[in-house]
Amino acid sequence: MKILNTLLISSLILFMSGNSAAAGGDDEAAIKQTLARIIPGEAPDSIAATPVPGLYEVTYGSEILYITRDGRYLIQGDLVDLKERVNLTEEKRSEGRKAVFGAIDPETTVNFKPEKTRYVVYVFTDVDCPYCRKMHNRIADYEKLGMEIRYLAYPRSGLNTESYYKMLAVWCADDRQAAMTRAKSGARMKRVSCENPIEDHMAKASLVGLTGTPTLLLSDGTVIPGYVPPDQLIRILDERIAGIPSGLPMLVPLTDTPDH
Repeated sequence: MKILNTLLISSLILFMSGNSAAAGGDDEAAIKQTLARIIPGEAPDSIAATPVPGLYEVTYGSEILYITRDGRYLIQGDLVDLKERVNLTEEKRSEGRKAVFGAIDPETTVNFKPEKTRYVVYVFTDVDCPYCRKMHNRIADYEKLGMEIRYLAYPRSGLNTESYYKMLAVWCADDRQAAMTRAKSGARMKRVSCENPIEDHMAKASLVGLTGTPTLLLSDGTVIPGYVPPDQLIRILDERIAGIPSGLPMLVPLTDTPDH
């Protein structure tokens, strides 16, 4: 679950209207004190001054908010440097997503690897998601272009649901690749149990701001929310990772939103 959803922001506003940290003194300590009261049990990953005097950046994974040094005002949104034409918030989000990318253990994912890997793409997937199935139907085409697809489990219906148990059967299988293909073809999956990374994968999905499946995570921290055909995805990777411009227009990715 995201830390900064609409209900939480509403509670922050109500809280801050009558409970602000004292101004002056140690700014970071004052901000931590305020955050500990309004978001109990969630310590920020970092607190840093922004180029705007008196405004501090607070990060929770790839989620970012801004708060004044006295803890009175909170801003949810992007901070843009108009002179340099740089979205400072998105740069910080990308740093957090890159950290998530690097922290994923490939032993916990279902991997479809080409003979020679040019790029690795992590994909949060649901075996019952139509666009996830559409993507998987072309898995050989991704491999031919040098893309290694590493699937993470994200059952949109949640834990202990039919989709969850189907994905559990995939991760418990001796041949996960074959099991993934069977599950996404609509085959009946036997209900089994084993040690699995599904809850951890779902936690990582919240860190990258997942809104639907499939969601793609690239090594530079870019998140693409939706199905992207192989020829389109390789162009994106060439541009973002290798710096090779294509000069071609981008397509709109297709995604299925979570059921909860």
